[in-house]
Amino acid sequence: MTRFVAFLRAVNLGRRQVAMAAARQALNDLGFEQVSSFLNSGNLLFSSSGKASEHEVAIRSALEDIFGFEITTFVRTAKQVSDLADAKPFGDIAAGHTHFALLTLTPLTAGEKQAVEALSNDHDEVLVRGRDVHWLIRSKSTETTLGPGTWKRALPDNPTTARNMTMMVRLLDKL
Repeated sequence: MTRFVAFLRAVNLGRRQVAMAAARQALNDLGFEQVSSFLNSGNLLFSSSGKASEHEVAIRSALEDIFGFEITTFVRTAKQVSDLADAKPFGDIAAGHTHFALLTLTPLTAGEKQAVEALSNDHDEVLVRGRDVHWLIRSKSTETTLGPGTWKRALPDNPTTARNMTMMVRLLDKL
């Protein structure tokens, strides 16, 4: 039995409301064990056998049936989440700066990795580490130079979801 986290993309924003109790029930109904949620931003923890990619498809399908809109789902093992949260590619983060993890639906190709890292500038620094992306904003997240359109152009066929690394570290305590 492996511990996993399902990260739901762009939920509980505007009309894209996902009740975490209903989402947890959906995972229980899929046969997953030790189901819980963390915060109200689409982070579901569970235990199961099988592959993350299979769980992504099953969870997405079940949640879309319940809530009636697209819910791209990114599943990572507890080890992958731990490795991501423990990574310090920018060293210690200065006060007032923001460090995000950008999770990709599929592993980056060499061209995608190059396109993503080319987004780095004096204000935003982007590094690919393994399957995921570390993104340092040298200010508050609302002051980034890399908006959603920029990411979409760099990764047109590879959906992403972002999580603040402070939250990711806190999530580790729940795994």
